[in-house]
Amino acid sequence: MLARPNFSRFAETALSSHDQVARALGGEILAGVYPPGAKLPSEAEMLARFGVSRTVLREAFKTLTAKGLIVSRTRVGTTVLDSAHWNFFDADVLTWKVSQGFDMAFVRDLAAIRLAIEPAAAQAAAEQASEADIALMRDCVARMGDAPGDAGEFATADLEFHKAVGQASGNVLMRSLSAVIETALLASFRMSSPVREAEVHEESVKGHSRIVDAIEARDGEGAAQAMRDIIGHGFARLERAGTGGAKKKRAKD
Repeated sequence: MLARPNFSRFAETALSSHDQVARALGGEILAGVYPPGAKLPSEAEMLARFGVSRTVLREAFKTLTAKGLIVSRTRVGTTVLDSAHWNFFDADVLTWKVSQGFDMAFVRDLAAIRLAIEPAAAQAAAEQASEADIALMRDCVARMGDAPGDAGEFATADLEFHKAVGQASGNVLMRSLSAVIETALLASFRMSSPVREAEVHEESVKGHSRIVDAIEARDGEGAAQAMRDIIGHGFARLERAGTGGAKKKRAKD
């Protein structure tokens, strides 16, 4: 059974002290408060700011180091690394980035990665999927169809569908990239949910159903194209949402 999508990564949930510090500093690094090459404030300043122990602060720094955001050197201090080192395939880094707001350039990057991964996964699933895999996909599509007006339930079913396709591909590397796909979808739902418009909701459900139909028919090319169509339609919806948001902002200004 697939793990349910982790919506809590986008919510203000209870985190350990070192996770709270890591999220705060990680978000500031990604936002450019501390740009590449900049030194973070001294340990004493950080301890005073966050009101945590030295152990907690060092654990937070270890987390950020592991994600490629910073490097600490004796007698030099802690420096922000160039963004080329940042691990954007890490679920936390992706979440921190998306949580900062609408960034169309980053959404394009996410869509490009999805187009490189998911059609290939769908094509592989057409060869590898078991009857149980296909039944799971059908169930996800049915739940999407039963969720008009319920953005949360639709999003959960949609996320589980895409994870099921990755699982059915039989490719462990494709499955390991599920954090990227999950974050891309969560970002899209935060910006513009398909259930807000009945026609868009219906077309999304039909589009996902076409993917399953092709997988079940062992039509790899058809499955890949159906997946490209779904990703393309979703991205177009986000572009419209982004354009609309920008117009509203200019009107207020």
